[in-house]
Amino acid sequence: METMLKNLADIQTGFSFRGRLEYSDSGNVRVIQMKDLTSDNIVDCHELIKIDMEILKDHHLAKKGDLVFRSRGINCTASILLEEIENTVVSAPLLKIRAKDRNKIFPEYLKWFINQPESQKFLQSRLSGTHGGMIRASELAELSVSVPDLKTQKMIVEISELAEKEHRILSEIAELRNDYILKLLIKTSKGE
Repeated sequence: METMLKNLADIQTGFSFRGRLEYSDSGNVRVIQMKDLTSDNIVDCHELIKIDMEILKDHHLAKKGDLVFRSRGINCTASILLEEIENTVVSAPLLKIRAKDRNKIFPEYLKWFINQPESQKFLQSRLSGTHGGMIRASELAELSVSVPDLKTQKMIVEISELAEKEHRILSEIAELRNDYILKLLIKTSKGE
């Protein structure tokens, strides 16, 4: 089955703050910003800034399983929020994507699908504006998503995660091998 993203998920523009965010140790609301999205497309909640602001309506708050989409720049990918968090909002220009029915689509699968080359090609074609461009929520909503059954979605996510883990391990091995060879060459150059 194939359908548009807007039929599978609610897409909301991140909260737009008037002016600069003022950090507060005792703040009652935490804020997810671009800097909190990791290179492996996870939302890192360990260093979210806290601010003081009125308690927001429930639809503004981020929840476990939400996707946070980078709407600006060259890398328009989605990251997933894996932790249960309270009183946390996504800031603009990020977009929050929440699956409408997790009995039809897993957020992890949706993240994987959005980040695939074919989806990225579609999104890149929708960039507008200057300085790397921006994708509006309405344009993201038009992304065509292939939706296999839940068992297949789970399998795709698991295989993808294993492939990423293998890639990281192979990179670490290559780096260690290069360090070893460099040290060996330096020792050899000193006649040791």
